Amino acid sequence: MNELEPHNAQYRAIVGDLAKIVDGARASAARSVNAAMTAAYWLIGHRIVELEQLGDERAEYGTALIERLATDLTRRFGRGFSRQNIRNMRLFYLSYPLEQIRQTPSGDFTLTSRSPIHQTPSGESEINVGDMAPSDLISAFPLPWSAYVRLSSIKNSRAREFYESEAIRGGWSIRQLDRQINSQFYERTALSKNKVAVLEKGEKPRTEDLVLPEDEIKDPFVLEFLDLKDEYSESDLEEALIRHLETFLLELGDEFCFIGRQKRLRVGDQWYRVDLLFFHRRLRSLVIVDLKIGSFNHADAGQMHFYLNYAREHWMREDENPPVGLILCSEKDEAIAQYALEGLPNTVMAAEYRVTLPDEDLLAEELDRTRQAIELRASVTVSTTVADVEISVKPPNP
Repeated sequence: MNELEPHNAQYRAIVGDLAKIVDGARASAARSVNAAMTAAYWLIGHRIVELEQLGDERAEYGTALIERLATDLTRRFGRGFSRQNIRNMRLFYLSYPLEQIRQTPSGDFTLTSRSPIHQTPSGESEINVGDMAPSDLISAFPLPWSAYVRLSSIKNSRAREFYESEAIRGGWSIRQLDRQINSQFYERTALSKNKVAVLEKGEKPRTEDLVLPEDEIKDPFVLEFLDLKDEYSESDLEEALIRHLETFLLELGDEFCFIGRQKRLRVGDQWYRVDLLFFHRRLRSLVIVDLKIGSFNHADAGQMHFYLNYAREHWMREDENPPVGLILCSEKDEAIAQYALEGLPNTVMAAEYRVTLPDEDLLAEELDRTRQAIELRASVTVSTTVADVEISVKPPNP
């Protein structure tokens, strides 16, 4: 038997070992990038708070400052400096001030020899944060940036410290951290008589919590920080498809009247958005369009019925028919359209919807054709950008 045949146990063991080496290297690279990114964002948050303290104390000043920074930094560095991300940096610094990160849950943080430490008149050492570099703070943030974004949203400082400690101790992925926060793991542990048992149970990850090394490297935050881009980001694709579908439906005739894109609705303490909202003149009915990147599943139908129930109660007027939902799903080898018709007053009305609204095959074909065109345009844009970079580094003609 050939010792290099794929079914040979020794060969399979070697391949498995090599795969572990590559996976480990990828995970290590992702952690290194995340540590540098998180340290940089903490320092940016510090500078933003400093600027706010030097300026007007009104809330309008802070909002204008973030708007201006988002514009200028995006112009200089590209993606990664949206208004929301800059707000995250500011909140991150406020949630993790210097005196706190010097006593991190990991206990590993020590300032490097290059860290600027000055003597105060009282003889006590003082750290000048303004002169610090990201490399001085690498060991301060053992979790990825996305974890600190989630942690910073927790107002209870004790709960925040608890989740950070458990995430470090248990090696939680961001998915596991998010699940534990949503399930109120801190509160459940605090109220439990057997806290050790609760903590041990909380350590165990679920299948959905696992993150592959390639997922870490393709994390949107990492891609933005390095100013890298796959062929396109999912959010870019979704936004482009929504814009095109809006135009496409309006061009089908004068029956569709556009009401809004990403229209917000609030149920309890949660905000939701519907991708597109139209009014159909002939049907005298609202039409909710929901786009899904990927294949259709039962959760999509449930979400659409949730939107329809809300629209029926809060958006529908007395002389209108019940709203109808249109679910569009896009995948490389699949594009389907589905009308959410359950709960309509009678089958005649349901039949009229099917006849009057665009043909499902037509919608599916248009969605698939548009997706392919967007992907092609994105790949051409990336190639052009690379060519521009190569040209820009060449010396000017004498």
